[in-house]
Amino acid sequence: MNFRENYEKWLSSELLSAEEKQELLSLSEKEIEDRFYTDLAFGTGGLRGVMAVGTNRMNLLVVRRAAEGVARELLADGEQNKARGVVIGYDSRNRSAHFARASAEVLSSFGITAYLFDRLCPTPEVSFAVRYLHAAAGIVITASHNPREYNGFKVYDADGTQIPPDRAARILACIRAVPLPECSFGVPDPARIVTVGEELHEAYKNAVLGERLGVEIPSDMKLLYTPLHGAGNRAVRAVLAAIGTVVTVVKEQEKPDGDFPTVKSPNPENREAFDLAIAYAKEHPVDLILGTDPDSDRLGLVVPERDGRFTVLNGNQTGVLLAELILRKTAERGMPKDARIVKTVVTTELVRLVAESYGVRTEDVLTGFKFIGDKIKEYEAGGKHYLFGLEESYGYLKGTYARDKDAVVAAMLAAELCADCKAEGITLTERLAQIYGRYGYAKERLLSFTLRGIEGKARIGALMASLRKMPPLEKEISRIDYLPGIEGLPPSDVLKFVLEDGWIAVRPSGTEPKIKFYLAASGESEAACDTRLDGLSRFVERLVNE
Repeated sequence: MNFRENYEKWLSSELLSAEEKQELLSLSEKEIEDRFYTDLAFGTGGLRGVMAVGTNRMNLLVVRRAAEGVARELLADGEQNKARGVVIGYDSRNRSAHFARASAEVLSSFGITAYLFDRLCPTPEVSFAVRYLHAAAGIVITASHNPREYNGFKVYDADGTQIPPDRAARILACIRAVPLPECSFGVPDPARIVTVGEELHEAYKNAVLGERLGVEIPSDMKLLYTPLHGAGNRAVRAVLAAIGTVVTVVKEQEKPDGDFPTVKSPNPENREAFDLAIAYAKEHPVDLILGTDPDSDRLGLVVPERDGRFTVLNGNQTGVLLAELILRKTAERGMPKDARIVKTVVTTELVRLVAESYGVRTEDVLTGFKFIGDKIKEYEAGGKHYLFGLEESYGYLKGTYARDKDAVVAAMLAAELCADCKAEGITLTERLAQIYGRYGYAKERLLSFTLRGIEGKARIGALMASLRKMPPLEKEISRIDYLPGIEGLPPSDVLKFVLEDGWIAVRPSGTEPKIKFYLAASGESEAACDTRLDGLSRFVERLVNE
């Protein structure tokens, strides 16, 4: 069926409202093609896309179809999954609560118990809840840090990890068996929709608190926190209050709001997301600024400097600081046998050097925190000790209570880091300088290029093909292509050029119409690293713009 036939079927469907049909009638031919030439991709991260009508968009029919696919796959695996049930959570995005309720109704119509959160929640709490309730799966409605027009449908396995590729393929096959838009969904069973609330929230908070390092929090330490209109407000503040931290919240960004009215994008990776917090801190001095994304799985930090400037740490810098503190404090108590740190292949190598100084091995996994979750499972089976996991995109997890990155535990660790630095009379950036002085200078940079639509997808594919055929680069030591699956890792469309003084890694985004270049440089000083990164940036920009 071509895109025009698909479009006509949706336009004539009785399942669409008059408003949705009017939306379709207002589209240009190019917009019709983009919305209907394919189904929204479903992979190990589930679904993610712009909210609008169409097969290639996030909307009620697409969400209900995905929920039915999950239900069919669960029942094919065994009738016991009806009672085990599925945990369903959601963040502050527009329509998130609506999509979550619709998912619960579809699951209940198949006789499957749906554990629906009583309010918006951090994504990692859903991962925790799957394990806590011994559920068969989990669903969270979120698009993480994406712009306001996006939403998503993420699926967790029974151990709280994002579904592996083989299960994603089975769910996708079940989804494709449900026709759109002619599908007719079953009758919801209210008795099968169970609301989960305070008991679960308290259990999650206590699990996070169980990962505390024991750094004493001084009474005069002040933190400023912004949830960026997201789901982190309650959980982050509750945990910080429990360890005795004085926290002020950026009022303009405190309340959940799917329009994210104070930011261009609710992403703590972007400095602009902290503009209001920095403005407040200029008038009311604090020791540290923290920010979480809408589903509270990513943490960003801003350091007030002695000269009045504010340094926005990148994900690698925060990860190294947290890892160093965890390693040091754990070593003081006695390092567990066969301890491990896990990072992604595009995350800083500096953390490996820090870990080695404590006799701890660092292992690499593919991009995506699910692969860190997989390592936790592997370690538990093999008698190894998972210490900490990190990725350059602001994701961190200490502990095994959840199997996804968690900004709530990261915020608690950041408070302890701030207290540890304060006791020494230094800032976080000064602690980072100490680490550089001990292990060598290393800096990283991310370049992301958005290429939308059918043409953009083709351009990204052509770029990856061209890079694989490129002659050796200046100072290239080796080239690692992860596409065939190497070093025990599953196949992934990632290419890495290892250079004498750094590396370049490139991959298409799995959730956005982007191609990402990760640049890393090492050198004798921060300035030398910056110079090398500038040169690598110019090289990449020429490649993309040719």
